[in-house]
Amino acid sequence: MSQPARVATTSSNLIELECSACGKKYDASQEQHLCTCGKPLLARYDLKRAARTFLLETLKDRPRNLWRYAEVLPGDPPVSLGEGMTPLVHAKRLGASVGLGNLYVKDEGLNPTGSFKARGMSAAVTRARQLGAKALAAPTAGNAGGALAAYAAAAGMAAVIVMPADTPSANVMECQAFGAKVVKLNGLISDCGKFVAENKDREGWYDVSTLKEPYRVEGKKTMGYELWEQFAGKLPHVIFYPTGGGVGLIGMCKAFDELEQMGRVGAERPRMVAVQAEGCAPIVKAWEAHQSSAQFFPNAATIASGLRVPGPLGDQLILSMLRQSRGTAVAVTDNEMLHAGRELASLEGILAAPEGAATVVAAHILAGSGWIKPHETVVLFNTGTGYKYSEAWQKAFEA
Repeated sequence: MSQPARVATTSSNLIELECSACGKKYDASQEQHLCTCGKPLLARYDLKRAARTFLLETLKDRPRNLWRYAEVLPGDPPVSLGEGMTPLVHAKRLGASVGLGNLYVKDEGLNPTGSFKARGMSAAVTRARQLGAKALAAPTAGNAGGALAAYAAAAGMAAVIVMPADTPSANVMECQAFGAKVVKLNGLISDCGKFVAENKDREGWYDVSTLKEPYRVEGKKTMGYELWEQFAGKLPHVIFYPTGGGVGLIGMCKAFDELEQMGRVGAERPRMVAVQAEGCAPIVKAWEAHQSSAQFFPNAATIASGLRVPGPLGDQLILSMLRQSRGTAVAVTDNEMLHAGRELASLEGILAAPEGAATVVAAHILAGSGWIKPHETVVLFNTGTGYKYSEAWQKAFEA
């Protein structure tokens, strides 16, 4: 039985939702999920109006969280735990090892709940609450579940987290601590997604699955705005991003487009590099085959739980953005991640999630091949703290 449509007021700058594939428009004041064509919806704003107040100078005195970018976010009262404005660390010693003088690490592990997922869930839960949702549900490979559980708790809402049975124990425990209902399934995140889809209408859940609602992208796009602000109105030459569902990559590219429309940057774009695990690399496989969409990756397996997404819904968007930015896609092994994670920790004092460590491996590969020039400004995204991956790091120290 389908639920009645939920309705909310829109922000002054949020105009509508638009299908990322067919361009169909939707009312942003009502609960929306996927387009009728099955593809994700993206939020659109009055950027001409936003540009009047969206300036580097006006940002200086605003709260140091992602809601500082109010002109390009839904205008609802935020559900916030202080997410965003994470450090951009000039990794000089790692840069010397890689052969890059301007190498930076954007450390998302210092967000609430220990990962970049806090950004997306802050925006998604904020909007869901405004729309009148009572119970939120999502599949997770790890960090997204903890973030949803935390923000639902902060909002006084129920949360249902569906995860593979072999999800890292830290992720399971945090969801339980936040009061969420945890459902474990034998299978992958794709199986968990099917469970949510099959039960959401009967149970009255608001589906917060990756790209199945429009606002997790909005929270994660603020990573792109922060780079622009932290680089004093400029953008780096290259961005390495660990890509499972790929919402962070999609969001940052959306932010760069919005910045251009507001006249804050020109047509230049960072070259985006999607980094995946060899054991689950649907985007890399599609990229190397010059395909515009990815095929489901069979028997997906990797210690980087956030990269174990065998069939990302945003595959076409990710591949299109890689092409448009003149980027590329790289797959690395689990052993390489563990080795690089120790390198990053010992040289820079950052204990990264395996997903973040994967970007170090990819940087070595592309710098060594000459794809990156030594003078270029390069940003590696560590998307989560390594402290949640005790099982994975134990393997590194036993090897």
